[in-house]
Amino acid sequence: MEKLLAALGEEDGAIRFVGGAVRDSLMGIAVEDIDCATLHDPHEVVRRLEAAGIKAVPTGIEHGTITAVSNGTVVEVTTLRADVSTDGRRATVAFSSDWQEDAARRDFTINALYADPATGEIFDFFGGKDDLEARRVRFIGEPLQRIAEDHLRILRFFRFHARFGQGAPDAAGLAACTRRANDLMALSRERVADELLKLLRLPDPRETVALMHDGGIFAPVLPEITAQGIERLASLIDTEQAAGLEPAAIRRLAALLPQDEKSARDVAARLRLSKARTQRLARAAAPCAMLPHEQAYRQSKEAALDRLAIEGRADAMADLADWDVPVLPLKGGDLIARGITQGPEVARTLRAIETAWIDAGFPTGEAFEKIVAKALA
Repeated sequence: MEKLLAALGEEDGAIRFVGGAVRDSLMGIAVEDIDCATLHDPHEVVRRLEAAGIKAVPTGIEHGTITAVSNGTVVEVTTLRADVSTDGRRATVAFSSDWQEDAARRDFTINALYADPATGEIFDFFGGKDDLEARRVRFIGEPLQRIAEDHLRILRFFRFHARFGQGAPDAAGLAACTRRANDLMALSRERVADELLKLLRLPDPRETVALMHDGGIFAPVLPEITAQGIERLASLIDTEQAAGLEPAAIRRLAALLPQDEKSARDVAARLRLSKARTQRLARAAAPCAMLPHEQAYRQSKEAALDRLAIEGRADAMADLADWDVPVLPLKGGDLIARGITQGPEVARTLRAIETAWIDAGFPTGEAFEKIVAKALA
């Protein structure tokens, strides 16, 4: 980190930490992502980094962002900017040398804090430190204008409130988000999904999610979420906390949706979730006819625990939590060795043995051999 700061002019005041790294440091939260703002244009950033032996990846060079990678440390370095034009999804920017102009284009006051890496001095142009102290999430300037620049800020407002806010949300911000909720339809579904899942994986977002539902925020993009889903989410979070289960965004999304596989798969397709996430969502949202241990064996332990958590069955979860999913102690080759002719009969017999073994509670040893013997008789 020291080498990067020196290369980009730490001693000349040409680079500052910005955003979440400053905010989280002031709150005593471990910093995960490091972002810096600089006076240098992106090509000069690349030149200086490479001269210092630091890998420079032009991840968003047209918008002024370079990713610096050195000794396992990843830092996003962005040239000071001002918006030239916006359409709610993307912006055309012009590079700047004015720190306050750069701060003015950011979303919330608590995300527009800068820190001098050499002196530790905090630069706060819009009252972000006071808002941090008050645990208040507040748009910079006019909320409707900020939302018009990037519609995703509607969802970000609620996520940041769920993470940092206390009490009721900022009234002006809430009113603007409620008024402009339909703007979410203009966003790519991937961006909506990413922001929603970030919200749902927070420790306890239930009050914020309920507020979003009451304000009609979900209706344009996820009309499947109803009051019953909000109640299920609250119950699920209680169960997770009682069972010591880590929050899982997909499990929580499943609780919010109608409890059937088709609805879950429709939502997954709309949000363009990965195949693995789609499968987990579909299994978590649909009541399962199998007993928990059978579901864990045939699908996955994760699927069984998700479903039990949504159903509030803490006792069954505890019984399943320490259970190691067994492997059927028999293969098709073993049946052939015992005289079954190769072909469909092997698969049929193996399935019959597996079903009887599951029904008997996954026995081993002599009890399992009795099941095999009966199938072969």
